[in-house]
Amino acid sequence: MNNSEAILKIARKTIETESKAIGNLAHLLNQDFTLTVNKILKTKGRVVITGIGKSAIIATKIVATLNSTGTPAIFMHAGDAIHGDLGTIQDDDVVICISKSGSTPEIKMLVPLIKRGKNLLIGMTGNTTSFLAKHADHILNTYIEKEACPNNLAPTTSTTAQLVMGDALAICLLELKGFSSKDFAKYHPGGSLGKRLYLTVDDIVQTNMKPQVDVDTDIRMVIMEISEKLLGVSAVLEKGILKGIVTDGDIRRMLNKHENISGLMAKDIMTLNPKTIETDKLAIKALELMQDNGISQLLAVDQGVYKGVVHLHNLINEGIL
Repeated sequence: MNNSEAILKIARKTIETESKAIGNLAHLLNQDFTLTVNKILKTKGRVVITGIGKSAIIATKIVATLNSTGTPAIFMHAGDAIHGDLGTIQDDDVVICISKSGSTPEIKMLVPLIKRGKNLLIGMTGNTTSFLAKHADHILNTYIEKEACPNNLAPTTSTTAQLVMGDALAICLLELKGFSSKDFAKYHPGGSLGKRLYLTVDDIVQTNMKPQVDVDTDIRMVIMEISEKLLGVSAVLEKGILKGIVTDGDIRRMLNKHENISGLMAKDIMTLNPKTIETDKLAIKALELMQDNGISQLLAVDQGVYKGVVHLHNLINEGIL
């Protein structure tokens, strides 16, 4: 076996091992999971997630997922908690403690401190007979048969299982809360993801020039309008009403067809019933319409009134595509 084949074999074995463990998680879900979701839904506080080592890293990711999907959450490192950070936990908070073994020294010290208060304690562990499991109010079982590590030591499959359990928890809460794409946009205003959720056609049109000609405009003036406005098209109006569109392609086809363009007007080469989109629609909808019709520009309208052009390049520049 050459080096390339050996590498691929190891990688596939790792993925298969973790995939099998994740598939088994669905069979480990029980009433404790349901009770956990319902109690988080009802709490007036936050979800405080704690752990140590690799479990702490997974805890921070679950916290980020919960926060971004409408469930207030905060991370508390288990090691720091027993050295002053226990005050992170407020009266109405639900605490989730993540630990593969459920019996590390830090967990054994932390759990009794949490139990002194009135907080609900959820144990996410792969050992249902562990110290954490015995003292938790509910258990999220993340049992795995073995780590992907050949020595069965490095946290790999176990942390993947924890991550997936956290995602299952977050998505259940999201759906039960009726958390919508508009809600999601409020928490993700930056980057291409946020723009897909809030950037409208009007936002783009406002930054573009507005090419337009009359149906009787001489074709030379049409060419000048398209060239000056830099969008590869011009809307064609009649008494202020949108009638058609002239594109770069229309100009090229006209030049191939006519040796003498004298006397030609916009109405002679325009395309009737151009594709349009309302200015209040999301920019991502403009992209979908362009892709469906194999075009790179759309005329933006407000209740039928021409407002401007949205170009594929605009969407690329905004990171929508």
